[in-house]
Amino acid sequence: MAENSYPKFRVGAVQAGPVFMDCEATLDKACRLILEAGNNGARLLAFPEAFIPAYPYWARYLPPLQSVHYTKELIKQAVQVPGHATERLAQAARNAAVYVVVGINEKVANAHGTLFNTNLLIGPQGQLLGRHRKLVPTLAEKLVWAYGDGHGLRVHETELGRLGSLICGENANPLARFVLIADGEQVHVANYLALPQKDTGGYNLAKDIEIRSAAHSFEGKIFTVVSSLVINRTVIDYFAGQNELQSLLSSGSVGHTAVYGPWGLPVAGPLEPGIEGILYADIDLEDALLPKLRHDIGGSYNRFDIMRVLINRTQHQSVKDTADATHPIEQQIPDTQPFNPQTENSSEGSD
Repeated sequence: MAENSYPKFRVGAVQAGPVFMDCEATLDKACRLILEAGNNGARLLAFPEAFIPAYPYWARYLPPLQSVHYTKELIKQAVQVPGHATERLAQAARNAAVYVVVGINEKVANAHGTLFNTNLLIGPQGQLLGRHRKLVPTLAEKLVWAYGDGHGLRVHETELGRLGSLICGENANPLARFVLIADGEQVHVANYLALPQKDTGGYNLAKDIEIRSAAHSFEGKIFTVVSSLVINRTVIDYFAGQNELQSLLSSGSVGHTAVYGPWGLPVAGPLEPGIEGILYADIDLEDALLPKLRHDIGGSYNRFDIMRVLINRTQHQSVKDTADATHPIEQQIPDTQPFNPQTENSSEGSD
């Protein structure tokens, strides 16, 4: 983005479910949605959490020794980065000229029992601009996903402004959100699961997402694009024979898909829960300037001489070959560095 440019553009938020546990069919669906969004003028499209190929509902509702067999199948359907799936998504983004943030289950080549809950940022030329792995899986998710690292906890400079994302419960983490705000975030993607209406978790997911999204937009004076899953028929049918689980999943799909502006108020949405589609909103980054004059918490409305955040952006690495001076890990940001946007530039580097 040019130095004095404050673009106006259209964003899209997908509210949909995957073709559950079928990576190839879900990729087909994702590519169709990307093309649809591009044809409708969107420059940025956000997909839900773990859209490819599934959110692991079994870990939440079934005993661990029973659910682990589903996790094994998820590993087989998961996405390697880079790989076939990322090539297909990149081609779709390029064809539609759209920035895409999409939630995936990510597997890695050297650790066959490890999965990450990951957001990919793909540019309109098909380039992989970023990869953020969920830092802390929530509750039963710890049985499926590994802990992410700080390497992807950053904003990315794009033609549309400075773009960041957090996954589901991370949007309730004040420190993670502050890192992005203080890194100059202007557009934030927050993507979520959906829960069944009769879930016994003890909270209202839709209201929870609404509160988090409005708070992040208000505190950071930014636009937040919120995308949620749908528990569709393919989810329910996948658990044939699990009658109690099927009944629970059939009770209705609860989520929240909307777009919030820099005053913390909705710009578009929410979509009706359980209905698949794309929510669009036209946003103008200049609308954030006046709110920022009131509370620029990543800049002048803070006291970094009193309090500041330290961030470790070293990427997880199982082996470091000290004999190889050209090893990529040598190019990573040092393990611990002070984070002060007034005196330091912390946004260098990308996946």
